[in-house]
Amino acid sequence: MSDTLDAAAFRAALLRIRDAAAAAQAELDAADGRIGDGDTGIMLRRLFEAVAAAAPADVADLGLFFRACAKRASESTGSSLGTLVTVALMLLAKRLAGRTKLPVAELGGLLGEIRDQAMARGGAALGDKTVVDMLDAVARAIDGLDREAAAMAAGRAMDETLAGFRDRPNRIGRARMFAERSIGIDDPGMLAFARLTAVLTRAEGA
Repeated sequence: MSDTLDAAAFRAALLRIRDAAAAAQAELDAADGRIGDGDTGIMLRRLFEAVAAAAPADVADLGLFFRACAKRASESTGSSLGTLVTVALMLLAKRLAGRTKLPVAELGGLLGEIRDQAMARGGAALGDKTVVDMLDAVARAIDGLDREAAAMAAGRAMDETLAGFRDRPNRIGRARMFAERSIGIDDPGMLAFARLTAVLTRAEGA
């Protein structure tokens, strides 16, 4: 099992995420409906359908690969969570410009940068019960690990983070207006990250 990722590997990952988003649509819409507009699932399905379709099959430069994905993402959503996906893709395009391979051991550091960008862009802090908390947990869990170890560590981190935050209130965004109602349920953004990323950790750890 290779411990480096190239454009073909990232394209295959996006195709799996696209399928996972379609499979999780109803669950994510229902989760969002408890404290929001109830459209997280359909938004992510449409977003990743568009991004996966735009992922170039004939580009080796990872910067160019993620630039194409980011451009389509920015055209495909206006939601706050969708905007964070675009921000993540844009950061990857910038950091990986001119590179054709990425060691898995560097993924944790990149996720940490995405976490910081998400906090700066959305105003969330660690502990607010948002996708930022999930990004932080996974970034720290996989930093420096090889492919198989990272897959297992990410899976554990996601399960533990969902469980650890479930009985806390949301403290930011629309959900904060329903803080009491948010106790005992999963944050839709955190749940979405877990559902869409689990398909990758299962595949890599198999």
